Amino acid sequence: MVRFFARRAVSLVFVLFSLTFLTFLIGHLAPGDPILVLMGARRDPATYARLQHLYGLDQPLLAQYGNYVLGLLRGDFGLSFQYEGRPVRELLRQGVGISLTVGGLALVLSIVAGIPLGMLAALRQHSFADRGIVGTALVLYSVPSFVLIPVLWSINLAAYRAGLPNLPQAGWGRPEHVVLPVLVLAAANVGYIIQLTRASMLEVLREDYVRTARAKGLPAFLVFNRHVLRNAVLPLITFVGPAAAFLVTGAFVVEVLFNIPGMGRIAVEAVGRRDYPVIQGTTIILGIAVVVMNLLSDVLYHVFDPRIQLSEG
Repeated sequence: MVRFFARRAVSLVFVLFSLTFLTFLIGHLAPGDPILVLMGARRDPATYARLQHLYGLDQPLLAQYGNYVLGLLRGDFGLSFQYEGRPVRELLRQGVGISLTVGGLALVLSIVAGIPLGMLAALRQHSFADRGIVGTALVLYSVPSFVLIPVLWSINLAAYRAGLPNLPQAGWGRPEHVVLPVLVLAAANVGYIIQLTRASMLEVLREDYVRTARAKGLPAFLVFNRHVLRNAVLPLITFVGPAAAFLVTGAFVVEVLFNIPGMGRIAVEAVGRRDYPVIQGTTIILGIAVVVMNLLSDVLYHVFDPRIQLSEG
C-alpha cells in the first residue's frame, strides 16, 4: 500500500510537470501578444515595457518557466493579464468553490438516480419498465447540454405561465440558481450510469456463484446484497472517479450559458482574452483533480473487493 501511494505521488508530480510545461509552452507560442491585448488602444512603449516587466515577460523563456514553477510550489499561479496585477489564485478561489457546488450536486444526483434505475432495469429485464428506463437513458446520454438547456428553459417558462414557481434562467447567488444547471450536468451522467449499472448487473446475475447461491435456497435479498451488489458496482467506480473530476472542476458550456461565475466560465473568458496565467491555473487544477480521483477509484476498488490488489508494479 505504501509503495502504491509512493508511486502514485511520483506519477502526480510527473503529470503536473508535464501540464505546467505544455500549457506554459503553448501559451508563449500562441499567436498574438497578450500585453497588446491588455493595453488595447494604448500603444505607449513605456507602458508596454512596464507591463512586460510586471509579468516577467522580459526574461528568457527558461527563466520565465523556472519562476512559474517556483511560484506554483508556493501556491502562486501568477498574475492575470485580463485583471491587471490581480493574482490568479484569487480569481480561481471563488470559481472553484462555485464549480464544486454545482458539479458536486450534479454528481450526487447522477449516482442517486442512475444506480437504482439501472438496477431496476436489470432486475426487470425485457419488461415495460426496462424498456422505458433504457430509452430514457439513451435520450439523456445522447442529447448535448447546449440542446438540453433551451429545452429546460422552455419547460420552465411553460410551467411559470401555468402558475408554477419560476426558476431563474441564469445567474448565481440564490439556492434556486443551482436547479437547472445541476439537472443539465447530471443528465448525461444519469443516462450513462443507468446503462452501465444495468449491463453490470445483468453480467453478475448470470455468474455461476449467483446461480449457486439461489440453488442453495438463500433469500433473494441476501443473494443481492452479498453477491450481486458489491460486484456490480465495481465497473461504476472507474466511471465515477474521472466523471467527478470533470464535473466538480467546471462544466464550461453550462457555466457560460447559465452565466455562472465558476471555473469553467473563467477559463472560457481567459481563452478569449489570451489570459494565459488563468488558463494555466485552470488546467493544473483540472489535472490534479483527474489524478486524485483516479487514485481514489483504485482505492475504492480495493475497498469493495479486497481480492483486487493495488498494483505496485
